[in-house]
Amino acid sequence: MTHDARESPRRRRADGSSADHEPTGPDAPAARAARRGAPDPGAHGFWRRLISLTHKEFRQLVRDRSNLLIGLGLPVVLILIFGFGLSLDVRNASMVIVMEDDSPAAREVVSSLTLTPYISARTAPSLRAATQIMREHKADALVYVPPDFGVRVNQGQAPLQVLVQGGDPSRAMVVQGYVEGAVANWMQKRADRAAAPATGTSAGVTVVDRMWFNAANDSTWYLVPGLIVLIMTLTGTFLTALVMAREWERGTLEALFVTPVRPVEILIAKIIPYFGVGMVGLAMCLAAARWLFAVPIHGSILALLAGSMLYMFVALGIGLLISAITKNQFLASQLAILASFLPATMLSGFVFDLRNVPHAVSVIAHMLPATYFMELVKSLFLAGNYWPLILRDCGILAGYAVVLLGLARMVTRKRLD
Repeated sequence: MTHDARESPRRRRADGSSADHEPTGPDAPAARAARRGAPDPGAHGFWRRLISLTHKEFRQLVRDRSNLLIGLGLPVVLILIFGFGLSLDVRNASMVIVMEDDSPAAREVVSSLTLTPYISARTAPSLRAATQIMREHKADALVYVPPDFGVRVNQGQAPLQVLVQGGDPSRAMVVQGYVEGAVANWMQKRADRAAAPATGTSAGVTVVDRMWFNAANDSTWYLVPGLIVLIMTLTGTFLTALVMAREWERGTLEALFVTPVRPVEILIAKIIPYFGVGMVGLAMCLAAARWLFAVPIHGSILALLAGSMLYMFVALGIGLLISAITKNQFLASQLAILASFLPATMLSGFVFDLRNVPHAVSVIAHMLPATYFMELVKSLFLAGNYWPLILRDCGILAGYAVVLLGLARMVTRKRLD
């Protein structure tokens, strides 16, 4: 028997190919299948691998209590703090009143100040004592009624001095407005009793005012919609960046890289569970807005859900991109805060009106995706369906999502540097 006849099947295949040149490594099954003319097993195994990876991510999310604390516990804390603990309204403004006139007119104007529910007033025996109370920051305003107030009221030239604490300009302006409103109300009643129009008004003219988009004049209506932006930013960016960077540090991703799993499958498996956590946060915000704070939703719920889903993809893209670049938990957490959470809080219009900031700051703010999502959410909550704005903001968010997720895919490679 010759050497060729004795050659083992391992050395010579039926199709004439040699086993010594068979490909090896993670891509070997696909290469061997292509040589035999069979379809790529990776294409058929995509869903099987994706389901397995997603199942792993869900189990890891539930098993790690720190992830649940950040993803579900912290949103509850934010809802309670911003809903109950934070308010831009001024209620029970403390006021000290000095009365050096005991005329009926003086008593009436003081009664108009003490009866308003927005002012908590008390009297001081002298101007010196009232000044000391103001210096100790125990009162927001001081009202001084001079000795000749009653006489000069009848002459139409009654002075009433109001001193307001100016340390907080916004609060000072609100308190000053309360005092002026109470005094104007007293003047109108006095003019009605005298059958004559009050000073500064025209006969037969009545001003009927109405506040659009916030009929309750409550800052909670303004703050609660913004919670959706903060919670989804926190869940999508901070939590994802932290968890992904942790896997880089522990070597979990390195173990996955030696398998046939593809980077896009890893990223999709990371996106699915944290996308679900973000939707849970959205549901919590909507439930709190409706049943806890009684904030109306005038716009379309479907449009709100669509915009929220787009922004969630944006936040996830930022988190995945940060973790893939840093590969370190500490750096990832710091960058996630600096690049997403703080800008979403300070530069998105959540607290400060972007029309009142410097032009350079406004330009930077309008480069952030959180700005457009904040505009979309507040419009849908308070103003209703304005479709040009809804479609524009959703289109911008979709563009950000495509770019950021694409960059995350490009940076995440099956390569150990």
